[in-house]
Amino acid sequence: MNAVELLKRLHQHRAWVNANLLAAAESLSREQLQSEFQIGQGSIWKSLLHLYAAEYVWLETLLGNEQFLVPGDLPGKLPGNQQGEGGVTDLADLRLKWSELEKRWSGYLANLSSTALEEVVYRKSISLGTRLGTRRSDALLHVCTHAHYTAAQVVNMLRHAGMERLPETMLISLARHEAK
Repeated sequence: MNAVELLKRLHQHRAWVNANLLAAAESLSREQLQSEFQIGQGSIWKSLLHLYAAEYVWLETLLGNEQFLVPGDLPGKLPGNQQGEGGVTDLADLRLKWSELEKRWSGYLANLSSTALEEVVYRKSISLGTRLGTRRSDALLHVCTHAHYTAAQVVNMLRHAGMERLPETMLISLARHEAK
């Protein structure tokens, strides 16, 4: 397996985990989604929005858009309150927007070449006010490791919210599902 194939596999895993997290979240009440935890972004809802927003911003960066922000990139609320990242209103809306984003990711990854991995991509840091460069391969790896770390936080919150059957998140689980 070469570097491009490995990155594609990691992103396939990321997308599979996202789908599993969303499916698990759909069984929760609004109160459970917004319950505060001393981990991650502070709630299941905010952490899911954070995952979506991070994946959106990094794809834009990889595509050459240095100053992209997800509209409303602030802690999200469910309907009746302030909207979340990207104007996301509820889980159904998040699922739709994330599905559209994942199609964009798939298209990007389908055209990824090994020579592009060494290129530097740039992102304007809002907090620092500076332009930061990152090797494309590192940005692609970061998206996956960030997603895995944040998914673990969401699973922990789901456990504390009382969910008995937690979503699968391990790459080996994906591989076993594919082998069936």
